[in-house]
Amino acid sequence: MIKTEMRIGIDLGGTKIEALAIDNQGVELARLRIDTPREDYDATILAMAGLVRRLEEETGSVGTVGAGIPGSISRITGLVKNSNSTWLNGRPLDKDLTAALGREVRIANDANCLAVSEATDGAAAGKHVVFGVILGTGCGGGVAIGGRVHEGPNGVAGEWGHNPLPWPRPEEYPGPVCYCGKRGCMEMWVSGTGIALDYKTVTGRARTTQEIVLEFEAGERDAAATMERFEDRLARGLAQVINILDPDVIVIGGGVSKVKYFYPQLLKKVPRHVFGGEASTPILPAVYGDSSGVRGAAWLWPNR
Repeated sequence: MIKTEMRIGIDLGGTKIEALAIDNQGVELARLRIDTPREDYDATILAMAGLVRRLEEETGSVGTVGAGIPGSISRITGLVKNSNSTWLNGRPLDKDLTAALGREVRIANDANCLAVSEATDGAAAGKHVVFGVILGTGCGGGVAIGGRVHEGPNGVAGEWGHNPLPWPRPEEYPGPVCYCGKRGCMEMWVSGTGIALDYKTVTGRARTTQEIVLEFEAGERDAAATMERFEDRLARGLAQVINILDPDVIVIGGGVSKVKYFYPQLLKKVPRHVFGGEASTPILPAVYGDSSGVRGAAWLWPNR
């Protein structure tokens, strides 16, 4: 007998695609992860559909399907826009994935999915307004209100990563060129890409973000200076979010979120930049870490 009380989430990242099956209580049933077929749109659709079918075969169930993507679906054109996985831009991803699976698929920005996940049963459970941050290859942001995605009429609510670094210092202006075509975007300062770029710009040496973090933890001076600049820039960016949205909780996910050291530093540094000099906003790591986005994608379908 085929059961239907299951939901499937897909997290389409720049380097990996993760798929998760959970029941209506959020209990994990199965999980799969594969490399993203970069620069190949058709292969990306086939890979996502293949993961859904494999999960359903493994569980013996049929589920609803939600997907979190970098970027969003334009309400005007119906096509993906604003994705740093640029081969998705200008494509009807929701329609193509729906056609590949033969059922409706719900699509949302990956940071919005993180915010929904953490507002549902994570670090921000029960909180009304949640700002979710993804610090990974890029820098995403999303908003959940009452446990639901808040996209806005332009589908860009929470996209703090493509606002300029606030209160820039002379050496930070005009800032690095972003894939969006502008300069000085937050994404180019506080993402994993931005950390590595900052280190190379200052030292002339190429390091991965992971290598920089390991050297920082070992007390290496240049890595420590890079992380100090990262914390300061992140604090300025989050202070601007508080000035505009004043969320009940800020939750951070993505690979960079695993660096536990900077959370107490942010609590000290953010209030300096908030209007009035006060900020009691909790800034927390995502309970589900890298899995918050994929869980939030599954929660795009509410309980019936």
